[in-house]
Amino acid sequence: MAQLTTKRCSAGEIQAHVDELAALRIRVFRDFPYLYDGDLDYEREYLATYVNSPRSLAFLVHDGDRLVGATTALPLADEEAAFKAPLAEAGFDVDRVFYFGESLLLGDYRGHGLGHRFFDEREAWARQAGDFSHACFCTVERPQDHPLRPPGYEPLDAFWQRRGFARRDDIGAIYRWQDIDQGRETDKRLVFWIRALD
Repeated sequence: MAQLTTKRCSAGEIQAHVDELAALRIRVFRDFPYLYDGDLDYEREYLATYVNSPRSLAFLVHDGDRLVGATTALPLADEEAAFKAPLAEAGFDVDRVFYFGESLLLGDYRGHGLGHRFFDEREAWARQAGDFSHACFCTVERPQDHPLRPPGYEPLDAFWQRRGFARRDDIGAIYRWQDIDQGRETDKRLVFWIRALD
């Protein structure tokens, strides 16, 4: 693997990277379990949330000029209502929760420690960004017998648990997107993973 370069961006600095972030999201989330049939205009609108949040983070990994990995985070209070409401209803103070948006990494770059680096960067950012008590992220639920589930697929639950996150099956969000094998958007249930920030 060639020498990789990394960069932290926040708020308006992210704007210059929106299109390459959008393309990476579309590529990575096309795979199981997200199966996302991506759209560039939708992605630009989604990423505007990070551009407009004064305490957001985009941590970018480039191989030469090519974006091969990225991770994002922002205060949950700056996220869409679909993500805020479930935590508020579960008794969390939304103003003290940091939301970890996604970790994106092309297949050839996995297995070299960048997954841990992504969590290290987001957790460090959350701790310096304000008085945040918890971090959280969401994962999509798919049935065991889903027809597009790859043979031998293993979720990252054990990795997330080693990072101190606990799966909260009682806290879920509903979000819509179009799967690659469908002709329209459908509701998906996302389950939250949460950890206290020490």
